[in-house]
Amino acid sequence: MSYVIHKSENRGQADHGWLKAKHSFSFSSWQDPRYMGVSALRVINEDRVAAHRGFGMHSHDNMEILTCVLSGKLTHKDSMGNIGHIAAGDWQLMSAGTGVTHSEMNEGDIPVHLLQIWLFPNIKNPEPTYQELALNVKEQPNQWHLIVAPTENHLTDFKGMVIRQDARILSTFLQTGHELVLDAEKKTSYVHVVSGNIRITNGTEEQIASEGDAIYFDNSTPSSTVIADTDAQLIWFDLP
Repeated sequence: MSYVIHKSENRGQADHGWLKAKHSFSFSSWQDPRYMGVSALRVINEDRVAAHRGFGMHSHDNMEILTCVLSGKLTHKDSMGNIGHIAAGDWQLMSAGTGVTHSEMNEGDIPVHLLQIWLFPNIKNPEPTYQELALNVKEQPNQWHLIVAPTENHLTDFKGMVIRQDARILSTFLQTGHELVLDAEKKTSYVHVVSGNIRITNGTEEQIASEGDAIYFDNSTPSSTVIADTDAQLIWFDLP
């Protein structure tokens, strides 16, 4: 096993006035062949959207689009007739399928801070769907929360959202000094640090990461453990 670090300062940046964005992977006018995604994971954009601005109606197809709101509130509308108000700590998953048009607007008086995440689906042209999940990991710290799981998951108590890909997405808020095992089920792990400072170790290797960084690695034995050097929020992508 060898840990690979993706440093925050190597992310692409865009300033559109109303939108300030950081791109973990190549996106729009920022293209870097070193950063084209990992496995099915294609986009992680950290966006800050000014008050009373946002993404007007636009279209997608055949993409799984996950949104995590970190602060503020986002208003979602789409061509399926869904209207959602996604507040800090909430998640939404739009499976674009054959095609969907949607908008994501900040109707409030303060900026919205969010993560926009895209994954390739493993099925082409199904009907589009929309899901929401209210699960603020800060309110239940020091444990993994399964946000997204594949359609074929067999968890009878699963309360998260279903994705059209053989991937799991988990999140946690780890308080200083706490640790969690990365008990992977798939082939590749990608751990994105939303905030704070962490270490990941397998007992022989160790990699540190801070806010905006990510660490990815093959899910070979031995298993890895994440340790919080400060309070830290993480998203773990368990990927095919």
